[in-house]
Amino acid sequence: MGSSQGGPVSIAYAVSHPERVSHLILYGAFARGWKRRNLSSEELEEMNARISLTKTGWGRDNAAYRQIFTSNFIPDGTLEQIRWFNDLQRFSTSPENAVRFLTEFGNIDVLDLLPRISVPTLVLHARQDAMIQFERGRQLASMIPTARFVPLEGKNHFLLEDEPAWTQFLREVRHFIGVREEVSSGSPSKAVELGISGWLKGPKKGKA
Repeated sequence: MGSSQGGPVSIAYAVSHPERVSHLILYGAFARGWKRRNLSSEELEEMNARISLTKTGWGRDNAAYRQIFTSNFIPDGTLEQIRWFNDLQRFSTSPENAVRFLTEFGNIDVLDLLPRISVPTLVLHARQDAMIQFERGRQLASMIPTARFVPLEGKNHFLLEDEPAWTQFLREVRHFIGVREEVSSGSPSKAVELGISGWLKGPKKGKA
């Protein structure tokens, strides 16, 4: 499974090692980074501004800068979830690495690999995703011969457990990999599901 910029990595692996991949799941993913697309002057200016602000604002205790990213990742998040994601960004990497990530993500280009994917592929994308536009997910699926595209009704790039899109996501993934809806709490399938859930959903909904 590959989400966001993890999607291109998963695509490259599936093409290089098809014998090791039985199913490919892509959520909120893309084929080309921002440097490889024909951005408008306004879009290019916005990306350069993000990189400049990251250099000076990422590591500060004040979360005002990181809130720019958070509002795009989880616009429907609760106050608790928003604070959690603001902190997660600062704790997960340094300002220097954050700048390198943003820059290198722009160089990603796996467009030519898409027709070479031979394993069953499920592509899911939120219709109102503010981080990775919906049409980029649709384009991704259209170029993979074995893909099925599933639009999710939501805004969050980072799925949260209390939104309808999360339930839809789980249902589609279960069906795709052949897992029954009713699984026992101690089964390997349930453990995998809980692992995915814990990775994607963030903190439980609650009062801030």
